[in-house]
Amino acid sequence: MFKRLAGPTYPLFIFFIVNLVLLSLSRFALSVWQSERIGEFNNWIQLFLNGIRIDISALCWLFTPLIILSILFTGKNKLGQCVQNVIKTGLVIESTFLLFMEFATPAFINTYDLRPNRLFVEYLVNPKEIFTMLWNGHLAALISAPILTALCAFLCWKLANKVFKNIAYPKWHNNLITRPLVFLLLGTMTFLGARSSLEHRGINPAMVAFSPDPLVNSLVLSSGYSLLFAIQQMKDEGNAAEIYGKMSLEEVINILKAVRNRPTTDYISTGLPTLTQNQATYQGKLKNLVIILEESLGAQFIGTLGGKPLSPKIDELAKQGWLFENMYATGTRSVRGIEAVTAGFTPTPARSVVKLPGSQQDFFTVAELLSKQGYHTSFIYGGEKHFDNMASFFYGNGFQQIIDEKDYPNPHFTATWGVSDEDLFTKAHDTFTQLHQQGKPFFSLVFTSSNHDPFEFPAGKIELYEQPQETRNNAAKYADFATGYFFDLAKKAEYWNDTIFLIIADHDSRVGGASLVPVQHFHIPALILGKNIEPKRDPRLVSQIDMPTTLLSLIGVNGNYPMLGYDLTKPEDPNRALMQYDKTFGYMRKIDNQLQTVILQQGKPAESYVYSEQSKTLTAVDGNDQMKKQALAYSLWGSYAYKLHLYQLGDNKKP
Repeated sequence: MFKRLAGPTYPLFIFFIVNLVLLSLSRFALSVWQSERIGEFNNWIQLFLNGIRIDISALCWLFTPLIILSILFTGKNKLGQCVQNVIKTGLVIESTFLLFMEFATPAFINTYDLRPNRLFVEYLVNPKEIFTMLWNGHLAALISAPILTALCAFLCWKLANKVFKNIAYPKWHNNLITRPLVFLLLGTMTFLGARSSLEHRGINPAMVAFSPDPLVNSLVLSSGYSLLFAIQQMKDEGNAAEIYGKMSLEEVINILKAVRNRPTTDYISTGLPTLTQNQATYQGKLKNLVIILEESLGAQFIGTLGGKPLSPKIDELAKQGWLFENMYATGTRSVRGIEAVTAGFTPTPARSVVKLPGSQQDFFTVAELLSKQGYHTSFIYGGEKHFDNMASFFYGNGFQQIIDEKDYPNPHFTATWGVSDEDLFTKAHDTFTQLHQQGKPFFSLVFTSSNHDPFEFPAGKIELYEQPQETRNNAAKYADFATGYFFDLAKKAEYWNDTIFLIIADHDSRVGGASLVPVQHFHIPALILGKNIEPKRDPRLVSQIDMPTTLLSLIGVNGNYPMLGYDLTKPEDPNRALMQYDKTFGYMRKIDNQLQTVILQQGKPAESYVYSEQSKTLTAVDGNDQMKKQALAYSLWGSYAYKLHLYQLGDNKKP
């Protein structure tokens, strides 16, 4: 009877229920797998009720075009039958997409501790690297997901053939008065189901978040919804930071200037509000600068910072240089680390400026500043320069030369992400030797890649920390070995006396955990080395964005630039860390011997916590209004600077 009454909408009802059941079963399976994380907050009922709301909303949005077609355009005539075939195909494709995303979810959670989000899309533009990584490190997922998806597509097609067989066209469908009424009724129900709320805004991930564990909150969603929501948000990245709350540009600038506490005379442009004049601490012959950006080498892998005993070479080098004990990364992606150490740019919930279209030229970088002061500037990488849009960003913003995988004619070892770190460092050493012989100062960003999933590196180089060889810990130990190898070469080279080196991680490895912001995974090593660098351990709380300003001061470069970082050669204490964790922003300061942390989440008011270094946990406390305003100002500045083109060198003249 229901089939006769529903008529051409009957298949949509059936597919709606089937998808709702399958998505709930997938959520149940994932939740059982992660039951320890969920059980800690004992919110199973809330997880599943909110999950059903999300699934209904997603299915209503996806099925809306098909509902319109089924009510208004199907029929027994030739056109109506063609439209019916379109609907059938659409149902199969949409259902297969939702199921494919669920099949891909376990591997993604294993890597990123979240359901698939915009990273899933960003990686699709680099199919070679991603396919090779999956083949070498996630073969089971790579094989099983397509097979299961194909099987589900076949079963969905079989189901479609069955439910579309002998479709009835009841009286309401054949009546020119009742058909619009049915359309209005079903359209209203679908619209309400899609919004799932009578409030000003429809349902979104912030509305159904209930846990301080980001993974638990992401389990509420379906992976298809999570991905499509992320894609939708990527359309308006210039305003992305407004998800935290509004603040005028004038107020943002005033707060940031107050935090920095620099003389007003240092600010030299009204059009570029953070552009300052800067005097280097070191005054003498300009020194070379080399930044070694270590892939995924968080503090957890560095023995001298309290991590695992995997870094004997760096531990030894730390006794010879300036070690920052409390350095924090700005994000969890390589491009986030790149924008911090080469441009001093603050993080935003949008993609890194390395990838955004509006920053591919006329965007400040250290390379741009140094190239205008006569430096040779280069990026040296073992992989392919196009990855993560690095080549476009670097070439457009002051980097004169890029060395990538094709420039290694006979590498000793090539892995998924490029040649080994030893090959990379050999090439860097040879390049620096040649540049030194030319008598021109040089700046180079050297980016390692061996310490990356699937953790491939040459055998026999290190005493393995564990079995088998291809593990995260062993790869970190190899990265340390290769770094030591480079400095053995550099210390014997003529360029050593004239060069300042920075060893710093881009981010930690596999950042995640049952915390709104897993603070411990933002702790990274940073070590400055050079002939006249005084060995010391610096306890100040600092950020990656403080490194380029400090390095410019150490190499003797005076200049005007828009960076907000501190010159750590001076007795200032930044006492702050900025941490972007997907759409969540963390701002940490040490006050009264407590690491007070403000957390900004999408669509929610700012919340205050105290972070314990011992237990690695965040404990809610009464809010610090001043810190909340500072956090919002820092989180908004990057989007303002990008959208309004405020992050430039300008003409270096007072207006």
